[in-house]
Amino acid sequence: MKRRSMRRRVGVIMGGSSSELSAGHAVAEALSARGHEVVRVSLGESYGPDLASVVQKARIDVAFLALSGRLGEDGCVQGMLELLRIPYTGSSVLASALAMDKLKAKEMFRLHNVPTPPYYTVAVDADLSDLEGQHGSFGYPAIVKPRGEGSSQGVSRVTNLAELRAALEQAFEYDDIALVERFVTGVEINVAILDGQVLGSVEVATPKAMLEGPNAELVKVVLSPQRERGVQNLAERAARALGCTGAVRVDLLVTAGENEYVLEVNTLPALAPDGLLARAAAAKGYDFGALCEAVLDSAKLNQPARRKPPVDAIATAGFRQATAPVAMMKSVG
Repeated sequence: MKRRSMRRRVGVIMGGSSSELSAGHAVAEALSARGHEVVRVSLGESYGPDLASVVQKARIDVAFLALSGRLGEDGCVQGMLELLRIPYTGSSVLASALAMDKLKAKEMFRLHNVPTPPYYTVAVDADLSDLEGQHGSFGYPAIVKPRGEGSSQGVSRVTNLAELRAALEQAFEYDDIALVERFVTGVEINVAILDGQVLGSVEVATPKAMLEGPNAELVKVVLSPQRERGVQNLAERAARALGCTGAVRVDLLVTAGENEYVLEVNTLPALAPDGLLARAAAAKGYDFGALCEAVLDSAKLNQPARRKPPVDAIATAGFRQATAPVAMMKSVG
């Protein structure tokens, strides 16, 4: 377990659903109780263009991200914090964007030999007059997902052509590209990782709930120790394939046929006192406050500052470059 970090002025930036806001407030209370000066930046359901101004005025030393969905998880807020030179929790701009983009994440998984369910994509402007032929022998049931949304937004399970059409229309309300993924029968396992080390894994007892909301029941994994280690190793490989850092949750399916598939990687898992990360960390000796501080200690900037030439030198070089062709033309003339 890491030692207690020095006292800092921490901005807990939170937004999304009521449960996600509740988790953000829990983090703020835990860090405050451990002696940090905490500023709560609540963004509600949307992140306005004045966010950078709000964060600057808060004069924080570090940002603890308790966000979800577009703009929060996809690298946009992370990019803003890089420009403001404020260290933040979670993954880099690139890793956040890759993990949020289900298509690119799957492409990276395949590149790194990380098994993931078969899929194909459908664009919003595609000709769906022969959808049955396009779907072909892919089979049912299938899962339809927007390309760039969170775990449950716009996700549908379909069992026939009519449901597939309706699910695509629903997915297109969130994104211009939908993924149609083969349904894999198995047990859903969530693996919690912190700073590249597995904290633990739990089983989602009611996978259907993941399509309806964030309140799926979590129970202790019932796998042999050897297979659980294999699942956790696969989760680590998936996180590394995307370049994820800090606190990470990897969602996988484990089948009766001894196969495992990675569904997705969440770069900003909700940090609730009764959530997956807290349960897994408790088994490693962390209470909730210590876990929040460990996540805080992982905060960093992922784009290092580079030494740059003085502004007047850049301006002079640009002036010389711009005027050189003119001088050449005069000499030729």
